Amino acid sequence: MDNAQALFTPETLQSLFPPERANAFFDALFGDAEEGAYDIRLAFKGLVAGTLTFGLELHERPGRCLACNLTYGLPDVFSRHPVINIKGLTAEIDALLGDKANCTGWKLGTTQTVSRKLHVIPLMISLT
Repeated sequence: MDNAQALFTPETLQSLFPPERANAFFDALFGDAEEGAYDIRLAFKGLVAGTLTFGLELHERPGRCLACNLTYGLPDVFSRHPVINIKGLTAEIDALLGDKANCTGWKLGTTQTVSRKLHVIPLMISLT
């Protein structure tokens, strides 16, 4: 897994976690995608000691307040919500890795406040 950075390009990350997934999440949660306060993007953070680290970046939408939302409870919600589908995302990453490595497990970290308009939920995927 020497070329993880080259594997997880912005285009690949967008394909793994398309922008419209945030709208589908808010539609399922509130019945209206327009109620969502943020967009969700998948970012690759790195590979250290057999763990791929990604970030589910929550970017404040114009005219909304990310800081006013309850983003600190989201790791529990995201871990089991069928639209976010972390288990499926991990399976897609496993398939993308091919015979270079295998995903053996995943976990979501606690929400990190990067700025008033950006919060990040770490996604750690263990490899063998």
